[in-house]
Amino acid sequence: MTNSDNMSSTTSISQIQAWLESLRPKTLPLAIAAVVTGSALASWTGHFKWPVALLALLTAAILQILSNLANDYGDVAKGSDAEKRIGPMRGMQKGLITAKQMKNALKITVLLSCLSGISLIVVACNSLSDVIGFLVLGLLAIIAAITYTVGARPYGYLGLGDISVLIFFGWLSVLGTYYLQANTFSLNTFLPATACGLLSVAVLNINNLRDIENDRQNGKNTLAVRLGGKKARYYHAALIISAMFCLITFTLQYLSSWTSWLFLLAFPLLLKHMLQVLRDPTPEGMRPKLVQMVKAALLTNVLFSIGLVLN
Repeated sequence: MTNSDNMSSTTSISQIQAWLESLRPKTLPLAIAAVVTGSALASWTGHFKWPVALLALLTAAILQILSNLANDYGDVAKGSDAEKRIGPMRGMQKGLITAKQMKNALKITVLLSCLSGISLIVVACNSLSDVIGFLVLGLLAIIAAITYTVGARPYGYLGLGDISVLIFFGWLSVLGTYYLQANTFSLNTFLPATACGLLSVAVLNINNLRDIENDRQNGKNTLAVRLGGKKARYYHAALIISAMFCLITFTLQYLSSWTSWLFLLAFPLLLKHMLQVLRDPTPEGMRPKLVQMVKAALLTNVLFSIGLVLN
């Protein structure tokens, strides 16, 4: 093999790695966890439907990938992904993915999310009002995924990312998944949906705590920047405690079997994580806490879902 062949092979591998870094597959568990929770609630009420659950999982995963790609594009365009940023470097930041390539990838991902979302609506919706309603919600989800960091006034730069995550990773994902299978809303599903959303917000908050100095310098006024490091850590603890409260309240009110309390097995991990975040004042210390929070959130949702199904 010639030197030029070796260089071509290395470049190809680097390109693949760059795209994987921009796709951020490690973030997919959060999107999937919300659909799993919504499907478990549907199973608990006797409305579980495999085709709907699988299409909902696919749609949620594609929307998460769309958000990740748009986030890379927007942050590089606005200079937030600077060299001093503590988080991992992405493809565009390394110069391995051009702006044009990322735009094309965004267009393809939008198309895939539309195809998956429309398939979900066709399979799940039984009335014209439901079709129209979920088409609108799907369009809003695509817009929200893109405009977090892209556009003249991206809401992620205004400190509105947290409420968006609560809405789309909690209420919309969980309640929407439940409704698409049960074809009705149930007030008692609001507490698990809120808990799921709050844990996802906690993941975002850790990410923002890690990048707080870089974001502040580049005008990305996340809620962590607005609160400051110390208050943002108290806010983080409040998110986790509130999620615990929601799950415990739901279980006390609606469930009876001991298996319904399986999610408590995740609480020591959440508590340990919360205390470590409160005690570590450095942005650098938040880097390993991000993966830790993702795992804790996923474990909590999965154990809660298993408890629902067994119940």
